[in-house]
Amino acid sequence: MYRFSNTVIGVLNLLSLLASIPIIGAALWKARSSTTCENFLQTPLLVIGFIILLVSLAGFIGACFNVAWALWVYLVVMIFLIATLMGLTLFGLVVTSQGGGVEVPGRVYKEYRLGDYHPWLRERVRDPQYWISIRSCILSSKTCAKIESWTTLDYFQRDMTSVQSGCCKPPTACTYDTGVIVGGEDCYRWNNGIETLCYECDACKAGVLEEIRLDWRKLSVVNILVLVLLIAVYAAGCCAFHNTRHAAHPYHPSDDNRMTKVRPRWDYYWWRWWHEKKEQLY
Repeated sequence: MYRFSNTVIGVLNLLSLLASIPIIGAALWKARSSTTCENFLQTPLLVIGFIILLVSLAGFIGACFNVAWALWVYLVVMIFLIATLMGLTLFGLVVTSQGGGVEVPGRVYKEYRLGDYHPWLRERVRDPQYWISIRSCILSSKTCAKIESWTTLDYFQRDMTSVQSGCCKPPTACTYDTGVIVGGEDCYRWNNGIETLCYECDACKAGVLEEIRLDWRKLSVVNILVLVLLIAVYAAGCCAFHNTRHAAHPYHPSDDNRMTKVRPRWDYYWWRWWHEKKEQLY
């Protein structure tokens, strides 16, 4: 049992250690990518990846080399990691439960409204400093340049990303006939200038939030899978920690298998007296 549980915890920790490498790599790639605009998703990925790497390494060393203190640290940190990851996953599911596009009659693409998204996300994109970085990212990614050559027919037949729908054109409801602008506030924010377009529109902010929402939903699925793995590793780690303590202190007083002073049961003398009387009678 000792070898089996320690082997299991060693293998599971090795798998979780290897799984942390692509998580860290994905976060670093997103940080360097010019087309990635949702910057605040990079930090959680890096933190989670490095914590899983360090915790798995401590658990692997403790299980394979019978280092009790390493397993103790591993179990303490692991329970906090599980609780934190569970909280982040639930928060992500709640925050991304709202949103989604609105169908546009006669068009393939959808349009997005800022009011449909969770208040926490709306406050993020309304922060001027945060939005400046997002706006620069969209400009550098040439997202709108990809649809500059579209014809009128293309706008009816082709699909767009949420960012293109919100940032690269005015809302479909806007009309600009005879110099009179008809529509919502975004219609007044629109400008044909390549540096302006609809980057200050609420529809653009909603399009960015839609991409963030979809990415966060994918991340939540990954978090759930990682949680299942961490809980399994933690359960095996408890067994390995118990076995490591017994391997280091085989005669510990708390050991249930140690020999104790033999004492007769309470009914031993009565049972012996009864059988002696029975033998005398027969």
